[in-house]
Amino acid sequence: MENYRSAGNTLLSKVNGNKLHNVVIIDADDKPVETLAYAEGLSLGNYQFLKHKSDAGEKLNSLNSILLFSKNIKEQEIDELNIVLDATNKCRDLVNEPVMSLNAEGLAKEIEVFGKGSGAIVETLNKKKIEALKMGGLLAVNMGSIDPPTFSIMEWKPENAVNAKPYIFVGKGVVYDTGGMNLKTGNFMNNMKMDMAGGATVASAIYAIAKAELPVYVIGLIPATDNRTNGNAYVSGDVVTMYDGTRVEVLNTDAEGRMILADALSYAKKFDPEMVIDLATLTGAAARAIGKYGIVGMNSKADREFSLLRKSGEEMYERIVEFPFWKEYGEEIKSDVGDIKNLGGPEGGAITAGKFLEHFTDYPYVHLDIAGPAFVEKAYKYYPAGGTGMGVRLLFNFIKDKGL
Repeated sequence: MENYRSAGNTLLSKVNGNKLHNVVIIDADDKPVETLAYAEGLSLGNYQFLKHKSDAGEKLNSLNSILLFSKNIKEQEIDELNIVLDATNKCRDLVNEPVMSLNAEGLAKEIEVFGKGSGAIVETLNKKKIEALKMGGLLAVNMGSIDPPTFSIMEWKPENAVNAKPYIFVGKGVVYDTGGMNLKTGNFMNNMKMDMAGGATVASAIYAIAKAELPVYVIGLIPATDNRTNGNAYVSGDVVTMYDGTRVEVLNTDAEGRMILADALSYAKKFDPEMVIDLATLTGAAARAIGKYGIVGMNSKADREFSLLRKSGEEMYERIVEFPFWKEYGEEIKSDVGDIKNLGGPEGGAITAGKFLEHFTDYPYVHLDIAGPAFVEKAYKYYPAGGTGMGVRLLFNFIKDKGL
């Protein structure tokens, strides 16, 4: 199907170049699946983020509607595709938004809007509630910020759900990452508004799942904060007591994503989940390993589900590359001061980050590191420069298959 998506996107430059407003696609060869994929690529490539452009009207693409004619494409299939496309673009919008207009509280409010627009139930935990729960990882990262942290819980539990135990998605919501006291240097900070892409992906995927009324019980957990420096910021050498009581020795404040995710993964235990998938722009090691063309994945006690997730990834062309998750990597995060440390050795950084997170799980678990594909400097295929929304279609397709 990817060839058809790419072909649809190829047409886009001609459509907009000729200032055409409408495209009509006729399924003359009776290939409904391929026709939908063609329209999908055309639509995905037409995305623009012009909110902060003073001449947005002049730069706006001309294409504003795609009409499909096919005797074998159902209206429900078109509606579902529109929902997923809308969700993907919502994710892109969130990732592209600067922190000055989308801090942690702003992200939480957007997630509440997603809930109202889809039928999902959203609860937002404020700083006082987070403190009462003793989410030490999230609170530690937030110590350098003037803005309070949030913890969003997004739930879709239809009456006809095929599962009693929820599938839980956990998304990293670091709305801006300076590195903290281990300050990022040079241009490494330039695009760090995108460090909440995991949280945006989770919120957008559940929005689509709920809006499409898929008969599957799912929950999203999104801890959010920025990671900045001030006189009260957490520092290397600190020992943080996490939500589950684990004491973490901080070796690098720029390994902050795993700190906030750990509390959310521990919190997920209260729901007795079927399985948990986290998504995060977690490590440069993952991005350097496979670049922007795929997602780094690992799993613990979830071989079958991970195989199905990879299958969904192949179908959506949001492909997952499995990394080893051997127990020896867990030795790299043992601490002489606390129970574990938030940084492993110089090698296998993507894996040791995953092993850190695994420490906080006791259920079938999949870790997805989207550091490479979540945000790109230059457009390629139907992915625009900036936030790509990669992961939304993957999660939707995975859950859709559960409901069949």
